[in-house]
Amino acid sequence: MNAKGTVHKYGNNIDTDVIIPARYLNTADHSELAKHCMEDIDTEFVNKVSKGDIMVGGANFGCGSSREHAPIAIKASGIDCVIAKSFARIFYRNAINIGLAILECPEASEKIDNGDTVSIDFDTGIIYNETKGEQYQAQPFPEFIKEIIRANGLLNSIKNKAENQ
Repeated sequence: MNAKGTVHKYGNNIDTDVIIPARYLNTADHSELAKHCMEDIDTEFVNKVSKGDIMVGGANFGCGSSREHAPIAIKASGIDCVIAKSFARIFYRNAINIGLAILECPEASEKIDNGDTVSIDFDTGIIYNETKGEQYQAQPFPEFIKEIIRANGLLNSIKNKAENQ
């Protein structure tokens, strides 16, 4: 599993209300959530993001409420992976459950800049900043998390296992 894309970088304590403002939580439509992702902090995000891009944040990314709408909005916007110094635990769990790849890597969080091109090897945990020619090491995903991400979420992963037994 790999990812490669342009970086959209944000700071520390990016909470779920910034990722997807509460005024849009009356819909479960993923594409509608994606249209409003990050709009209160970056009004141009939805116009700049492309499928396969990477989001980078600082410490405590995804803090705030426990709603799944935040990682859904990020994933539906086209982001393939979020790299941060650290994640709020409930956001981390929700992201994996919906199949959004997320990596904790303080060095990458600090050194990667907005607009850099980054590639990620999920098997090794290597994050390569192609713009700067730098490499950072994150903890690679265990096999069961890779299976969840490949299946596009926990429920799909469980369904696939049941069908293959």
